Amino acid sequence: MWQGFTGWHALIILVVILLLFGAPKLPALARSLGQSMKILKTEVRSDKTDPDAPAAGDETPKADAPDSGKKS
Repeated sequence: MWQGFTGWHALIILVVILLLFGAPKLPALARSLGQSMKILKTEVRSDKTDPDAPAAGDETPKADAPDSGKKS
């Protein structure tokens, strides 16, 4: 499928993308894509390191534990 793909094909695809989205919108598009990749990367890392930990958005505030009456 990609055997005939050359540098000219990539250049034509870039020109078509530029025409579709316009030059001013391309930096914002690249920025949002970068942020999405960063979020995905951190989520994958957190799932690999601690499988029992809740996801970043699933955390609920915990109430303080009651004192046992002992003072240090």
